[in-house]
Amino acid sequence: MEPVTLHTDRLVLRATTTDDIDAIFAACQDPAIPRFTSVPSPYSREDAEGFVRLVADWWADGSQTVWAVTSQGVLAGVVGLHHIDQGSAELGYWTVAEHRGQGFTTEAARAAVEWGFAALGLARISWRAVAGNIASARIARAVGVRYEGTMRQAFMHGEYRDDGWVGGVLASDDRTPVEWPVPLG
Repeated sequence: MEPVTLHTDRLVLRATTTDDIDAIFAACQDPAIPRFTSVPSPYSREDAEGFVRLVADWWADGSQTVWAVTSQGVLAGVVGLHHIDQGSAELGYWTVAEHRGQGFTTEAARAAVEWGFAALGLARISWRAVAGNIASARIARAVGVRYEGTMRQAFMHGEYRDDGWVGGVLASDDRTPVEWPVPLG
């Protein structure tokens, strides 16, 4: 599949390029990103280079669609639909520290979800996060994800395990946020 560029009111979502390597490397030095995502820790420049290569491969084979989220040409984060298979995918994202709290990730995630349902014909998009990752849960809830439960010790981070929250949104769901049974602060 050829990479697709998405536009929202404030953002451009485009495939990562080699021009993003330094910004990705810098962003992933923030301890919150490896703590709550699957990026390596410590995160090297070679990791960023490899990620950009992988994004191109994923677009080419249609297995994942990953976008650099940019605001006024500056990297604000990354959003993607991962593990695309049999009409489903998993929503994932991270945000550059200085761009948090501006609604960029919610706006980008909403665009990715809507594109996945419309362009790829997905039936379901799942979401998962380390239990307690309130920021990620708020974004997921805002784009219509329904909380589906807690998976005990489901995520490996280095040598330790974390419980995980899981949820999903169906193409047929109303995207209006619903209450979750976990406190979102």
